[in-house]
Amino acid sequence: MAKTSKIAKNEQRKRIVALYAERRAELKRIIAAPTTPVADREAAQLKLQKLPRDASPIRVRNRDAADGRPRGYLRKAGISRVRFRTMAHRGELPGITKSSW
Repeated sequence: MAKTSKIAKNEQRKRIVALYAERRAELKRIIAAPTTPVADREAAQLKLQKLPRDASPIRVRNRDAADGRPRGYLRKAGISRVRFRTMAHRGELPGITKSSW
């Protein structure tokens, strides 16, 4: 089980990312466009740098949906490898069976 403060901070980051997503996308579009004048591009870069750090989606951490474990995360299932294994053994994941050969 992860610390509840870490889980809460990650949820706060998700909210901030959603809040600034449209603004970031617009600034990135201006910066990436080859027809944008140099002065406008520099102004857009400055505005992008002025946004909060947590507005960047790269700072959001993938965590286990059940207990918040940050490592060993399986994207397809949305849970950690440890929980995936126990749930698969119990038959709680449809279509997942233990293989042996």
